[in-house]
Amino acid sequence: MHHRMMTAVGVMALTLSIGACSREPSVEQRDRAAAPNVDRSAALREQRERDLSAMDDRVAALERDYQEKRANTPSGTTGKKTTTSLRDELKSDMDDVKQAVSNLRTTTAENWWDRHESALETAIGDVAKDVRRFTGAPAPPAPAKDLRTTDASGQPVSTAPFTSRRDKFVVDMRTRLDAMGKSLDAAKATGPRKTERDDLHARVEKLAGDIKRLESASAEEWWDLSKARVDDYIDRVERSVARLDNDKR
Repeated sequence: MHHRMMTAVGVMALTLSIGACSREPSVEQRDRAAAPNVDRSAALREQRERDLSAMDDRVAALERDYQEKRANTPSGTTGKKTTTSLRDELKSDMDDVKQAVSNLRTTTAENWWDRHESALETAIGDVAKDVRRFTGAPAPPAPAKDLRTTDASGQPVSTAPFTSRRDKFVVDMRTRLDAMGKSLDAAKATGPRKTERDDLHARVEKLAGDIKRLESASAEEWWDLSKARVDDYIDRVERSVARLDNDKR
C-alpha cells in the first residue's frame, strides 16, 4: 500500500514537472516574439527624436539667416512689395514654421490625420486665394465636411474610417486643384505676370503631388507623411528668406 502511494506521488510529481517544462518554452517564445516589437517601437521613437532634432537645427539656422538679412535689408520699395511688407510676411512665416515643428512634437498616430488634413486644406486655400486674385475667377463651392465630433481635449475628430476620410479628401482636393490649374491655363500673361502665373502653377502642381501621394497612404505612414509636410514648409520658408538678397539687389 505504501509502495503504491509512493509510486503515485512520484508519477504525479513527474507529470507536474513535465507540464511545467512544457509551459516554460511557450513563455520564452512569447518573450522572444514580443522583443522585436519592443525594439522596433524604441527604434521608431529614437528616429522621430533625431528627425525633430534635425528640424530644430534647420529652423535655428534659418532664424539666424533671416535675422541677418532682415537687419541688412534697406527700407523702401523693392519691386511690387515694400520691404516692410516682405519683412512682415517673412516674420509670420518664421513664426508659423516654428509652430509647425512644435506641433509635430505632439503629433501621434491618433491625431495626425486631423492635423495633416487641416494643414493641407489651409495650404490649398492660400493658393486658391492667390489664383483667384490673379485670374479673377470666382471661388468654387467648398466641399462638404465629414460629420465630426470632438475628442476629450475638444479637438474635432471624424467618426469615419481612415480610408473613407482619405479617399474623400483626395477627391475633394484634387477637384479644387484641377480647377485652379485650368483657370491659370486660361489666363493670358506675359513678362512679369507670366512669371507669377508660372509660380502659381508650380505651387498648384506641388500640392497636387502631395495629394496624389495620399491616394495609397496608410495610417502606419503617419510619421513619414507628417514629417515630409513640415520639411516642405521649412524648404519654402528657406527659399523665401533666400529671396531677401534678390529683393535687396
